[in-house]
Amino acid sequence: MDFSISEEQASILLSVDKMISKFLPPEEVRKRDRNYEPPDFLLKHYAELGLLGIPFPEKYGGLNEKWLTVTLVNERLGYFAAIAASLYGTTLGFGGMSFLKYGSEDQKKTYIPKIIEGKLRFSLALTEPGAGTDAGALITNGKKINNGWLINGRKTWISSADKADYLVTPVRTIPNSSGSDGISIFLIPRKSEGISMTYLEKVGNNCLTSWDIGFDDVFVSDENIIGDKNDGFRNLMSTLHYSRSCQASNAIGQAQNAVDIIKKYVVDRIQFGKPLSRFQTVRHRIVDMQSRVDQARMVLYRLAWLIDEGKRCRIEAAQAKILASECLQYVTHHGMQLLASSAYSLDSDMQRLWRDSRLYTFGEGANEIQKEIIAKEIGL
Repeated sequence: MDFSISEEQASILLSVDKMISKFLPPEEVRKRDRNYEPPDFLLKHYAELGLLGIPFPEKYGGLNEKWLTVTLVNERLGYFAAIAASLYGTTLGFGGMSFLKYGSEDQKKTYIPKIIEGKLRFSLALTEPGAGTDAGALITNGKKINNGWLINGRKTWISSADKADYLVTPVRTIPNSSGSDGISIFLIPRKSEGISMTYLEKVGNNCLTSWDIGFDDVFVSDENIIGDKNDGFRNLMSTLHYSRSCQASNAIGQAQNAVDIIKKYVVDRIQFGKPLSRFQTVRHRIVDMQSRVDQARMVLYRLAWLIDEGKRCRIEAAQAKILASECLQYVTHHGMQLLASSAYSLDSDMQRLWRDSRLYTFGEGANEIQKEIIAKEIGL
């Protein structure tokens, strides 16, 4: 593995820095967090910079670049704002890579160019009241009719569903099947008749809206199945590899931002006649923080390399998700302690990072289940 960043990758990251500094500076992030306003306008700027075309072949209008480049971009976006990375990661992870890896050629030609142009949004409608981390327990069902399916059921805690053009929705298509059998993945237009949505309030991630979704005889055509019918669970696991990679890179970007905020504070803050940075307890705690960020980053970059090489990566996807999410919680927890009252103010970036961090250890599959995945993969 070569950990150096190419000139092209460095140029892309510089363009990201300039774009975010112009359109989503820190004061804008704070304002949008207070007002629950997602920066959806960023998608067009991602498209203008070519960021949405990075992992796709040239024949669909893409740049045919490595997934590692996507990872670097998403980490940098996460450094500036969690929602900036979420907008990017869900567009590629939930939608784009699903089409690229197991969509039909017609679906690829239809949807990927629009994704690259920033004209499509996706939301993964996986979680149900009785099926979250246990994806095989889902009961939302599809009944076959002429030319399509009628979908009935309920999904919950679905991120940014109100902004999505399509809901990427795992549905049970064999009656009375259980576990991973008999699941198909449907591309459901969000504005379909029979869909109802209820907004869900939560602790953090104010710009990442969450929704409860009901499906009441929602018609979906046969051509809107992604991948093979009744074999959707296997494809879903592939989608989650990409989405967990994006979530990990987002978390690592946020964690690095938190460490940098802490470093600046302890250098400037004078106590007992000297900067806090001169106290060994403080210095060593920050060293532990940076070490955890770097460890999580190395596992993430290895995951990206495995994805680029087309190698099996169930262990590494789970590891990256665990290490990045726990790193983010560790850093923000201790950041709140070191910044003390300064961090407790609602004007503080640290309190936002701290609130937002709580999602990551159970979002995209609880860390306890990630450990079970790893245990099975290593023969336990």
